[in-house]
Amino acid sequence: MITATLVPDAALPRLAAMPAALRERLAQTVARLAQELRNTVQRKLSGEVLRRRSGRLAASVAVDVRESGGGVAASLSTDVEYAAIHEYGGVIPARQVLPRNARVLAFPWKGRQRFFARVEIPAVTMPQRSFLRSSLDEMTPEIRAALTDAVRDAVRR
Repeated sequence: MITATLVPDAALPRLAAMPAALRERLAQTVARLAQELRNTVQRKLSGEVLRRRSGRLAASVAVDVRESGGGVAASLSTDVEYAAIHEYGGVIPARQVLPRNARVLAFPWKGRQRFFARVEIPAVTMPQRSFLRSSLDEMTPEIRAALTDAVRDAVRR
């Protein structure tokens, strides 16, 4: 699972000591920012960083806004198995494909139906194509400004 967090857990005890009005204002702001971050991630997964094929990865991005210890935190995550290799890059190891329910593998190759006892798939090096971390980095100034404004507004009241 890949996760990007808007408010680190270490900050939650400090937020717990704040007045209820301030916590409520921060909760609203964090929830709004989390949705905006999700929209940014989905935009990147729709062609900006990765070419969209099925839309499964973009659709899997989930937002979790939770209040705990009097504070509020939001996280974005995805449980799609290939998300991490795109986010961080890496090597998919070489492997051999063998038939399971037949004696040979059959599929079109070079325009003709071919049969193989096994197929060797070479290792593939995947480049980093960050969509979560880059979106968070892109939105960091906006997040800081919005949280600062939320605190100012709540303190003035």
